[in-house]
Amino acid sequence: MVIKTMLPVEEVLRGPVEYKPPKVIAPALVGWKLKLFVYLEESSLFGNLIKSNFLKLNHFPQILRDAVIPDTPMYLPEYPTQEAPEASVRHLDEGSNPVDRVATAVECLPAFVTKVPHIHDESNPFLYWTIRDYAEAYSTGRTTPTEVAERFIAAVEESKTKNPPLTFFISFIADDVRKQAKESTERHANGKSLSILDGILLAVKDDVDCLPHPSTVGTKWMAKVREVKDDAVCVARLRQCGMIMVGKAVMHELGMGTTGNNPIYGTARNPHDVTRYTGGSSSGSTALVSSGLCPVALGTDVGGSIRVPSSLCGVVGLKPTFGRTTNHGLATVGWSMESCGPIAATTEDALLVYAAMLGRHPNDRLYSQPLPPCLPMLNETPHHLMSHVKLGKYPDWFNFTLDKQVLEVCNKSLELVLEEYGTETKGILLPELEELRIGHLATVGSEYAADFQGYDDSLLKELCYETRATLSFFKCFTASDFLAAQKIRRRAMYFHMQAFKTVDVIVSPTTASSAPVIPLSALSVGESDLQKTGDLMRFVVAPNFLGLPAISVPVGHDSKGLPIGLHLIGRPWQEATLLRVAKAFELICAPLRNRPSLFYDLLGNGKAEPHQSKSPQ
Repeated sequence: MVIKTMLPVEEVLRGPVEYKPPKVIAPALVGWKLKLFVYLEESSLFGNLIKSNFLKLNHFPQILRDAVIPDTPMYLPEYPTQEAPEASVRHLDEGSNPVDRVATAVECLPAFVTKVPHIHDESNPFLYWTIRDYAEAYSTGRTTPTEVAERFIAAVEESKTKNPPLTFFISFIADDVRKQAKESTERHANGKSLSILDGILLAVKDDVDCLPHPSTVGTKWMAKVREVKDDAVCVARLRQCGMIMVGKAVMHELGMGTTGNNPIYGTARNPHDVTRYTGGSSSGSTALVSSGLCPVALGTDVGGSIRVPSSLCGVVGLKPTFGRTTNHGLATVGWSMESCGPIAATTEDALLVYAAMLGRHPNDRLYSQPLPPCLPMLNETPHHLMSHVKLGKYPDWFNFTLDKQVLEVCNKSLELVLEEYGTETKGILLPELEELRIGHLATVGSEYAADFQGYDDSLLKELCYETRATLSFFKCFTASDFLAAQKIRRRAMYFHMQAFKTVDVIVSPTTASSAPVIPLSALSVGESDLQKTGDLMRFVVAPNFLGLPAISVPVGHDSKGLPIGLHLIGRPWQEATLLRVAKAFELICAPLRNRPSLFYDLLGNGKAEPHQSKSPQ
């Protein structure tokens, strides 16, 4: 074994930088093969041999163990002081009332135009009803929150009878939805609505506490050992604004997967093609938004779990800076990387919900103090949205995708913003991305393994086969591996901050492929396909590992009609810039987008409407 000393970060940037694409060596396992693998992996006779060989084949321990890393560890994101303020923003008081923040957000939006869905507009096709569409319908008396809630309840019940049946929720209580809707309807009737969000349906991922529902985190037993006593802080803030919490959305068990597969409660299906995955782990949240059942939902993100499904389902997913939204009341365990954020039909809707939920909690621990929050002025002209914005991409990384249509669509979106707004995309370097990927894996794996160390083995045996296999591998990481990963985290932060000295936003595809097909045998047993996982996570882990804000915005479709997302990474605390840039891409790419084949029109008759997609552009 040769021990090498990694170069100081300054020298790395002065020399040649080569992107080393990940090579995942692992079998795709479903059905009885997955069961057999987990049995052998957990056995005292074969387990250690299987795991050690797998780790060595995929260079997981070597990168961490076979090098001297001349950097101090960084256990939580630490950001350098930022002197350049964001342009075209409205500043907020982080401690202000959520209702007041939402009112400020409304002032940042362009003039509202009532939609007329039956009138064809090729340049701005009707895709989704937005929060402002619902609010206008409530304020004019065209409908009420109660009527929308009844359509929603009927649609959820109808979805269960489809072939194949659709799965959206782990916990859904129709009478609780009716109760909230009745209260909102009365407020609107009395002219006392709480905010523009009053009466808007919101789905909540099942690892975010929301009374009266349990938080199962996608497992059989978590709700038995962890009682939900209060709403999560983000849910409480949204309730203050009058939002209707419609239930706990299905998710990938423990958030430990990127497909959304859940054999216990059912696997959410992609509204653009119900034979395909939504992506995960915020699978049900994204399916509800993509299908039109909710304009917005809450997701959580430790390794792309908001942005991956948003990309695969053709909606907007925002992962805020670590610490911008509080994790108080979340049941998952990615304690140094997790963020809660909105999944929405549009950038505007993401902004409205983000404005309500942002802000720390007294129990939050951060190394870097957040900059004062601000909101983008989306009411400026499209050209102003991209004014003075510098986009950057690392070409070798951006271009490395097995799905060439993903690359073509993402490059097309960059060409359009250049043609329309004059926004150029500059080449940048991001060294050691493979080391970053392994560092993220070792960190999230160590945090999960530590969190489940105290649980009884009988409970862990009740986890799905895929989760058991993943958790078993996570237990292989040592304290030295974790320490090395935190040193890599500091190096990666330096490289990204150097890139942000010359660009404002780093761009890439969100995923390296469009939505994968759901194997039939995976529905009842689960699936472990690390190559598939690697393709879905290739571009998204740096914002988690480094705590940076990131957003996925839909920019088109492949030849099968499946959505493709563009991934935008911003400077710490600069969510406003990301939302502004995302809005510009959303506007310019609108003609290239299709509504999903499964769409529920809750401002119409509430029924699922088949939609004939245009030919992909």
